[in-house]
Amino acid sequence: MSDIDLSRQPALFRVAHATTRTAPAQWLATAGAGLWRFTVVRRLVVLAGLAVLWQVAATWQNSPLLFPTFTDTISALVEALRHEDLFPASIASLTVLIKGYVLALALALVFVSVAIAVPFVKEVLLTLTAMFNPLPAIALLPLAMLWLGLGEASLLLVMVHAVLWPFALAALTGFEQVPETQRLVGRNYGLKGPAYVALILIPAALPSLLSGLKIAWAFAWRTLIAAELVFGVSSRSGGLGWFIYRNRNELLTDRVFAGLVTVILIGLLVEVLFRLVEQRTVRAWGLQR
Repeated sequence: MSDIDLSRQPALFRVAHATTRTAPAQWLATAGAGLWRFTVVRRLVVLAGLAVLWQVAATWQNSPLLFPTFTDTISALVEALRHEDLFPASIASLTVLIKGYVLALALALVFVSVAIAVPFVKEVLLTLTAMFNPLPAIALLPLAMLWLGLGEASLLLVMVHAVLWPFALAALTGFEQVPETQRLVGRNYGLKGPAYVALILIPAALPSLLSGLKIAWAFAWRTLIAAELVFGVSSRSGGLGWFIYRNRNELLTDRVFAGLVTVILIGLLVEVLFRLVEQRTVRAWGLQR
């Protein structure tokens, strides 16, 4: 029996040694696979890869005036934040954005709620949506400047146009797809008007509404930055678009890229917020996979 054990000892030692050697690698692989399931980790890996490509391409081109490196851009971003230049511009843009966004959403919900109850109003809404939804909001900027002058009112008009039509179309589609059984439940409880919309239609149409909110946000954000690039006034203080335009005129390309990175980072942050809302609502309720 002891001879058999001795003959098997080398193989056992080899297996134990191999297991000990591969255990850390297996643990790292398992941990990596577990982390990769998180969306945030995947996004960070993608962003890190893009940053590396940016750094390599800019270093290879070796023309900071045309294409600064990633590290130079981050340094310019930190400097702009430290000198209290970039942060006020971001706040000015976001303030105008929130005002126009909320105003447009309120108008769209009122319009769609009436359109659901009145067929003629629905035809009016569909006609206006077909007319104005393809029209770029920035194309209305000259008229807004002519009618309302240079200031927040012009930006709000352009913002409302950018948000109103895509969100109204998404809301109307979502309300029309609410099952008839849920509508009957609301009517049996005697719900009418705003109560019927708030308690029956909006919860049932929440997936479509969230999609419309995200689309409207994207339209509003890029429209605002484009409008500020043209005349650069947000509540009598320059916004992010004006920050980019001013530094472009001064040939401070690293600060121009810092402004663009800020626009992108704000967009990514809002996307994360929308994703959290979806996970806590429509996915938790089983309305969306």
